[in-house]
Order: sequence, then structure tokens, then C-alpha cells
Amino acid sequence: MIETLKKVKRIVVGIVGFTILVIGVLLLVLPGPAFLVIPLGLGILATEFVWAKKLLKKVKAKLLKQSE
Repeated sequence: MIETLKKVKRIVVGIVGFTILVIGVLLLVLPGPAFLVIPLGLGILATEFVWAKKLLKKVKAKLLKQSE
């Protein structure tokens, strides 16, 4: 039962995170705050996926470097 709930949570987080991430990527060419939405999607994915956590760190470092 617990394992099933963990899998369901992982799937829901994946769907929500990828949806927000795709919207952020679309906002790169459409008007909108892509540089806020993409890290938000990665942040959601990073709660369940290690690759997203690593990518989020890289994005944060790049954004901080650009703000200097």
C-alpha cells in the first residue's frame, strides 16, 4: 500500500513538473516569464528525481552568474 502511494506521488509529481517545464520552454518563444517558470518546474521535479535536482543546481548557478 505504501509503495503504491509512493509510486502514485512520483507519477503525479512527474506529470505536474513536466507540464510546468514544457510551459516554461514554450515561454522562451512566447511572451511570458520563462526564466521563472522553468526553475519552478525543475524544482517540482527535483523533489522526486535526482537528475532534476542536478539540473536545477546548474540553472541556479547560471542565473546567479548572469545577475552579477
